[in-house]
Amino acid sequence: MDPEAFAVVGLRTMGGLEELFEAYGIRYLTASRIAEMGFTANTLLDMKEEELDDMMNSLSHIFRWDLLVGERYGIKAAIRAERRRLLEADDRRHHLHSTDHPLLDALSHQGLSEEQVVQHTEKDQVGGAGSADTAGTTRGVQQQRKKHRHRHRITAARKGAAAEEVEEEEEEEEEMRRQREHPFIVTEPGEVARGKKNGLDYLFHLYDQCRDFLLQVQSLAKERGEKCPTKVTNQVFRYAKKAGASYINKPKMRHYVHCYALHCLDEHASNALRKSFKERGENVGAWRQACYHPLVTIAGRRAGWDIDAIFNAHPRLCIWYVPTKLRQLCHAHRHSSASAASSASTSTSAPNAHHLDLPY
Repeated sequence: MDPEAFAVVGLRTMGGLEELFEAYGIRYLTASRIAEMGFTANTLLDMKEEELDDMMNSLSHIFRWDLLVGERYGIKAAIRAERRRLLEADDRRHHLHSTDHPLLDALSHQGLSEEQVVQHTEKDQVGGAGSADTAGTTRGVQQQRKKHRHRHRITAARKGAAAEEVEEEEEEEEEMRRQREHPFIVTEPGEVARGKKNGLDYLFHLYDQCRDFLLQVQSLAKERGEKCPTKVTNQVFRYAKKAGASYINKPKMRHYVHCYALHCLDEHASNALRKSFKERGENVGAWRQACYHPLVTIAGRRAGWDIDAIFNAHPRLCIWYVPTKLRQLCHAHRHSSASAASSASTSTSAPNAHHLDLPY
């Protein structure tokens, strides 16, 4: 797809599809096609398996989109995972609510009414004949709570640190989704931002700060004989927060990492892009989307669209993970380039096919 088409696709409303499909190998262009058909993340979550199959068949046959086999499974896997996550979130909220009223919740599970609970409480206050029943009910509640704590400890022991990482990522992603506007404005190089929002020079400075915090975490890990991180992970963000840099958080830094990559790889192109968007009065979200195409061009020119190799070879980028969307765009360009090359070679060799000697 040409650069102008990528810019148009990037500016469209995705309806939450980009976040839903981010970790399941769904190409950004596929998600944009689904959004063009009028589907959102909430719509897909409410659809049945047969309806999802109909949607993908329509995408392939009616809209003539080459839907990969892995994407078919990835779409369903992403929807199933999101449904599980929502159910677990509801269970956690229900559990927090039930801990506020443990006696009432336990009795309701046993099929008793709220009126009976009130009656037992009054008998306890008076010291009537129902004290034995209330004592038995209380023992049952305590046993259930002990079983619940025991199951919770076993689950926590099995999940370990990995579960804490996942929960932290979910909380940070939820925090980023609640953030309704970007905390930055588009500024030219050297321009000081005015008002409550910061400029892009300050944004790029945050990435240099993250590198300094990573070096401090590595130094502490070496002193303690612990495993030393090589990239900016959750451990680095936690350390920065403890050090007082609460303005550095994972969602914000992951959101603009490809913009920082363009600044590191081609500062001249990055400055020109900032200047043009500032002159047109574009917001930082449009500027962020426009930073993808120059990076894809750089990846195709330098490393055959191997964006991971470019990140790993750069001293300031090797500590950052490659954004999933950027990797998908490079993969799509590599695939389209290989298809064009194969079709060109086929068309070149076709006129010479009648000169071949056939064995008898």
